Amino acid sequence: MPYLKEQVLARVNTRVISNFLGLAGIATVLPFLIHLQWATGPLVNAILIITLFLVGIRSALVLCLLPSLMALAGGLLPAVLAPVVPFIMISNVIFVLSVDFIYGSMKDSFKSFWSGVIVGAFLKFLFLYFSINFITKLLIKQELAVKVAQMMGWAQFFTALTGGCLAFILLKWLKRL
Repeated sequence: MPYLKEQVLARVNTRVISNFLGLAGIATVLPFLIHLQWATGPLVNAILIITLFLVGIRSALVLCLLPSLMALAGGLLPAVLAPVVPFIMISNVIFVLSVDFIYGSMKDSFKSFWSGVIVGAFLKFLFLYFSINFITKLLIKQELAVKVAQMMGWAQFFTALTGGCLAFILLKWLKRL
């Protein structure tokens, strides 16, 4: 039995675990501390990209689920928007998968990073825009639907791009790109 424990511990990468826990902790706490979409959005998107490059795709996909739940719990998203949370989660997954796929399919790391961020941000925007426009017509009043469409429209595209800029700066500094 002790030999099995040694084998398991030999495979555990404490740096990866600590990076994930640190990034997940920040992504979890941010929506409680900052109640501005233009501040929280870029930071969360940056954390998703940083997690992708530092920890890997699986951890980044897990992290895609946390921030929107915390934004709802922390009050950044009004309670009436609870039905849109799964769509926000899916849009985060689309963003991360796009960045990962495009970065992995091109040779030039600079071009592939920015291509992935731009395409991912645009796909995230498209998914959220159409899904939110559809669901808000079913669930909430028109006056509120306009506000929701503003929150989930072009703002998502720009917060994803800004998050890509923040992630790029940090990943360059860490020499991970």
